[in-house]
This record gives sequence, structure tokens and C-alpha cells, in this order.
Amino acid sequence: MKKTLLVVTSLCFSINFYAQDKKLAEECFQKADYKCAEEQYLKLAEKEQIQKFQSEYYDYLGTAQRRLGKTTQAFKSYESALKANPLSVSVYANLSSLYSQKGNKVKALEYIEKGLQLNAETPDLYLTRSKIYDSQGKKDLAIKDLNQILTFAPDNLFAKTGLANLKKNNGDLDGALKDYNQLLSEKPESLLYNGRADVYFKMKKYKEALTDANKAISIDPKFAQSYVSKAMILFDTSKIKEACENLDKAVALGYEKAVLTDVYARCVKK
Repeated sequence: MKKTLLVVTSLCFSINFYAQDKKLAEECFQKADYKCAEEQYLKLAEKEQIQKFQSEYYDYLGTAQRRLGKTTQAFKSYESALKANPLSVSVYANLSSLYSQKGNKVKALEYIEKGLQLNAETPDLYLTRSKIYDSQGKKDLAIKDLNQILTFAPDNLFAKTGLANLKKNNGDLDGALKDYNQLLSEKPESLLYNGRADVYFKMKKYKEALTDANKAISIDPKFAQSYVSKAMILFDTSKIKEACENLDKAVALGYEKAVLTDVYARCVKK
């Protein structure tokens, strides 16, 4: 009886300790402390015995490493996540996004197709593919993917802003501005203010662009993209030091520094 009680007590202690580790990892990630998140998710992944959970931890680990600029390690973590659970759509989405970012569109499209075979209603996969199609000049296919998202997720802001951004990328700035104005009248969110800021930026309406970028930051101070948008505006208005400070903020919040290499080249070396 005593031995059984000891085993049960030990098991409860182990589960409680494990739950605390998981909670710490989640808190680190939410606070954008990706170094801490990397350490905690690595520990969780290495000691987890259930493959489904192990896959989830490797998936988060890869994303934390990606935010830290550790691309090689991120690829390895995502591959480990996929090995632990080949049915994880999230991992396919992350791998396709990372391959696309690194310029390997063919590999990215392969992972997208595999992910869609598992779940045809995964917005992130369509979003990534739409961006790839747009970069390849396949505007009709890019629009088709974004509209496909809206058939099963009619309120998806990323799809709606994606359609507006396609207009912006193809030179229809007035059309993009009209779309953003409409979206903001319905739902004044950080993502939308940031998107409209970029349209104003393209129009060289710097005052309006800066106002929207600041509004996006005030709504969500942890939205890294807004700091990048603000930095671009500041660069064009010759406020180099302030622009670089905003780039640093974006990176501190998890924006991948490798993506900003060319932009950082404009910063004055200290």
C-alpha cells in the first residue's frame, strides 16, 4: 500500500512539474522572449514520450529559433516535428513559409500541397501559396487562393488584407486604399492600420503613413511588422537613427533579422 501511494505521489509530482515547464515555455513565447522559449521547448521536446505532443514542442521550438534568426536550427526542429507527427498541418505550414522565405518556392509548394491534402481548410497554406503566386506574376491564382480562404473563413483578415495588398503590389494604390478604408470602418485593428500605412507609404503620403503606423503600434505594441513599416517611413523622411531603432524593436519582438539585411544596411554603424 505504501509503495503504491509512493508511486502515485511521485507520478503526480512529475505531472505537476511537467505542467509548470509547459506553462513557462508558453509564457516565454507570449512575452516574445524567444531565447527562453527555445530553451524550454527544447527540454519539453526531448523528454516528451507522446509523439503528438513532442511534435507540437518541436514545432514551437522551430518557430522560436526562426524568430531568433537561427534558420538552420529551425529547419531541423520542424523536420523533427514532422517526423514525430507526419499528420501535423501546422508543421507543413511552417516549413512551406520558411522555404518560401529562403527562396525555395518549389519546396515550399511541395509542403503546401502535402498540407492541403491533410486539411484543405488551412488558411496559412493558402496565404503562403498566394504570396508565391504573386511573386511569380500569377495574379489570378493568387487571388483564387485568397478567395478560397474566404469560402470557409469569411472573416479571415489576412485573406482580406491579402486581396488589398495584391492591388497595391500591382500598382492599384487607389483600389488598395479603398479596400483598407472599408475594412477599417468595419474593424479597426492593428493589422489593418499597418496595411493602410504601407499603401500611404507607396503613395508617398508620409504624414498619413506615419499616423497609421503609430496607430497600429498603439493598438498592439507587440506587432513587430508595424515597427518595420514605421522604420521604412522614417528612412524615406531622413530620420535614420529613429528608423534603425524601430528595426531593433521589430527584431526584439521576433521579426526575423535575416529578412531585414538590406534594410539594416541603411543604418549608420555605431
